[in-house]
Amino acid sequence: MLRRCAPGSPAPRPIHALPPSARALRQRLRQCAERIPEAEAVLDLLDKCPEHQKKGGFPVIVFEGLDATGKTTVTQAVKDTLNGVLLRSPPACISQWRTVFDDEPTPIKRAFYAAGNYILASEIAKASTQAPVIIDRYWHSTAAYTIATETSGRVQDLPPAQDEVYQWPEDLLKPDLVLLLTVDPEERVRRLQHRGLEKTKEEAELEANSLFRQRVEESYRRMVNPACQEVDASPSKEEVLKTVLQLIEKHCA
Repeated sequence: MLRRCAPGSPAPRPIHALPPSARALRQRLRQCAERIPEAEAVLDLLDKCPEHQKKGGFPVIVFEGLDATGKTTVTQAVKDTLNGVLLRSPPACISQWRTVFDDEPTPIKRAFYAAGNYILASEIAKASTQAPVIIDRYWHSTAAYTIATETSGRVQDLPPAQDEVYQWPEDLLKPDLVLLLTVDPEERVRRLQHRGLEKTKEEAELEANSLFRQRVEESYRRMVNPACQEVDASPSKEEVLKTVLQLIEKHCA
């Protein structure tokens, strides 16, 4: 895969850890299935999903953002307000295997999370025929964390904007709206400390490495088709919910 770059600048390193399609992630999981029994179980679930997922008549709204930006609170409030269905990525049917794959090399780890999105798409397709669907993380999280992990250095070292790595996979069900919740870095750390929950490896990295956090946030902002609509989640819960509902009414009417 070739990428254009400015004269005299180093060619950006391709992001090999991000499977571009369901076929690619299946191949990657098959390569490690003998060593990781859970990979075979994930493949079995993938094989039960229809190849082409179609959204129902109700809106599908995704909430993205780093930990402690308010996703849990906002998604629950929106679900209650719209009388919708709340789904999370990775879906419950595979979430118990996260610790297994989190200790694997990045390509295998990302294949697991990518597979979770395709399995989740099957749940979205079904649920969106009955009610609005609210999703706590989807493909953009998988992509943003992969890109930030695979790129070292500053934001300027990320693949250039409009690079194909920021594109939504052609074979994955698309949402109607993606909202990216953001808060001031210091406020986010205060919220994490207040929660007192055990940190994931990535959360510890976000806190310890500001460059990694900046790369994740900028990767979110560069996603296209669909792009993220950024929402400042620093105000009160009521104000944030009001802003979110206005965006949903505007984009999903």
